[in-house]
Amino acid sequence: MPVLPVLTYPAPELRRVSSAIEVYDGSADALAADLVQTVNSFPGCVGIAAPQTGDARRLIAIDASRHRKPVANRGLLVLANPVVLAREGSQIFREGCLSLPDYTANVLRATAVTVRGIDRAGEELTLTAEGFEAVVLQHEIDHLDGVLFIDRVASLKRDIFRRQPASLR
Repeated sequence: MPVLPVLTYPAPELRRVSSAIEVYDGSADALAADLVQTVNSFPGCVGIAAPQTGDARRLIAIDASRHRKPVANRGLLVLANPVVLAREGSQIFREGCLSLPDYTANVLRATAVTVRGIDRAGEELTLTAEGFEAVVLQHEIDHLDGVLFIDRVASLKRDIFRRQPASLR
């Protein structure tokens, strides 16, 4: 289970629509394990999508429990072919991304989402997530469609911020 290299903007792979995983097999599960290892290698990282590693399959790994502040969540969640079935409410959320490491932005997201996908056991799973976990799911599913958080800001001047170096935080 290696830590995978993470592509950074403007890598063209980040803008491609990913392909569905037809059968959740050993190859998909190996990628899932690598994605989990990669997330865990970055302090504070809560999610990654396969396209961020150059793999064009529809697979995400998230773990909202890694957030620096305690939030309600399911812990580690790996989903193949996730799709948002329903959205409720709206909130502005400050997001960051491994693929845009120097920036954060205020992004309008749903406060709750219902998502369907395939879990690591190969079983279909439908879940409803709220708050931070809902934001993470939306962010990672966007990656599968070639959408970055900077595409969802209302104003490039007002809503995108350069991250401060770790020594100044």
